[in-house]
Amino acid sequence: MRAAGIDIGSRSIELVVIEGGRIARSRIAETTHDPVSQVSGLLEGVGYDRLVATGYGRRLAVTYLGCEAVSEIKAVSVGAGRLRPECRTILDIGGQDTKAVCLDESGKVRKFEMNDRCAAGTGRFLEVIATALGFSMRDFVAAAVAAATATSSPVEINSMCTVFAESEVVSMVARGMAREDVALGIHEATARRTVSMMQRVRVEPGVMFVGGVALNACMVDLVARGLSTDVHVPEEPRCVAALGAAILAST
Repeated sequence: MRAAGIDIGSRSIELVVIEGGRIARSRIAETTHDPVSQVSGLLEGVGYDRLVATGYGRRLAVTYLGCEAVSEIKAVSVGAGRLRPECRTILDIGGQDTKAVCLDESGKVRKFEMNDRCAAGTGRFLEVIATALGFSMRDFVAAAVAAATATSSPVEINSMCTVFAESEVVSMVARGMAREDVALGIHEATARRTVSMMQRVRVEPGVMFVGGVALNACMVDLVARGLSTDVHVPEEPRCVAALGAAILAST
C-alpha cells in the first residue's frame, strides 16, 4: 500500500509518502496565498492509495481532495513515535503556533498545550523580529549564537507580543544596543516561554523538537538548557506531522 500524508501549515506544506513501511518520497513547498494550488503541485505525479491531511489547512484538503483529516497533535505524535519510540515529550513550533505534547508509554497523547491564539514565540514572531533588526533569518540565528558565545550582557525583552516586541527591539537598537545582543535576548525570552509551556505538560527524557523553528540551532540549545535534558531534532523536523499522517493513512 502506498499512503500519503500532507501537513498544510501556515508557512509551509509538507508531503510524505510511505510504501512498505518506508518513506518513498517527501516534498516541501511554501504555503503562499494559494495553498490549494500548492497542494496540487506537491501531489502532481505522486501516486497513492490513501491520503490523510493534517495542519491548520487540513479542511481545505478535505474539501478539494475528498481525503480524511486528523489533528496536528495526533499526527505529530504518531510521526515522532515512529522516528523515536522512546519519545515522551514533543515540542512543535511552527509558523503560527507552539505545541507541547506529553506521551504515555504506548505513545498515546497524555496531555498537551498550545498557544493557538497568540503568535508570540512562533516562527512568524521570530521572522518579524529578524526583519525589524535588519537580519535575514539565517543571520538572525547566527547573531544570537555569536552573542551567546561572547561576554556581553544579555538583553531583557519585556514584551512577547509581536507588535510590542517589534517596537521594543527597534527602540533598543536606536539607543545603541548591539543587534546581536537583542537577537539573543529575543531567543532567550522565546525559549523561557517555551520551556514554561512544556513543563506544564510534564517533561520526560526523550524530548523531540519538531517544526520549522527546530531548524534554529540557537533555540534548540536554549530549550535544551532550560529543560536540563537532551533535545533531539529529526533530520527533517518540518515533515514529522506529515509522516504521522501518512502512517495513519497506511493503517
